[in-house]
Amino acid sequence: MTLLTIWNETDPAAPVVETTDETEIRTALNALGARFFRWEVKDFADDASLDEILALYADEVEQVKRSEGYTLVDIVGLSPAQANYDEVKGPSREKFLSEHQHDDDEDRFFAKGAGVFYLHVNGKVHALYCEAGDLVSVPANTTHWFDMGTAPEFTSIRFFHDEDGWVGHFTGNPIAETFATFDQLHARRAELAAV
Repeated sequence: MTLLTIWNETDPAAPVVETTDETEIRTALNALGARFFRWEVKDFADDASLDEILALYADEVEQVKRSEGYTLVDIVGLSPAQANYDEVKGPSREKFLSEHQHDDDEDRFFAKGAGVFYLHVNGKVHALYCEAGDLVSVPANTTHWFDMGTAPEFTSIRFFHDEDGWVGHFTGNPIAETFATFDQLHARRAELAAV
């Protein structure tokens, strides 16, 4: 269940919006220039390679490349089953937790697992808890950060317009430290699902 939580940037304790409604999520994100789509989740074996998973979504990937002009696509994954998981998870998480922006759109599709994109726009923070099946596009030059949680597990397809790929320009703003984390939003999502 995808969850969108919106706060005023000065009040991280009191959300002004909290919704799991796909239409409401899409409308709120479209107002920021962000795109949000849901793809059908495809089954794959736990030991499937990243290339095998990417091949499962070949038609959808080609459609996004054509419509958005992307020239480069890759797939990344992080799982406790990886031999180097403990070495990679901390630095990988820390890299994305600080507010930054990119010269290019940042499009991500979650084939497995979850993560939270936080968009800091127009005096508000929009936290989108993404799950398997979610495709989100953060527009170029939008200040944002990403939290994969303290025990990250996800597989994500990434789209780029050029070979430079992910280049972050960090703002130095500590705002990311004051808002709900992935783990807190994950727990909140579970509470809402149980209702």
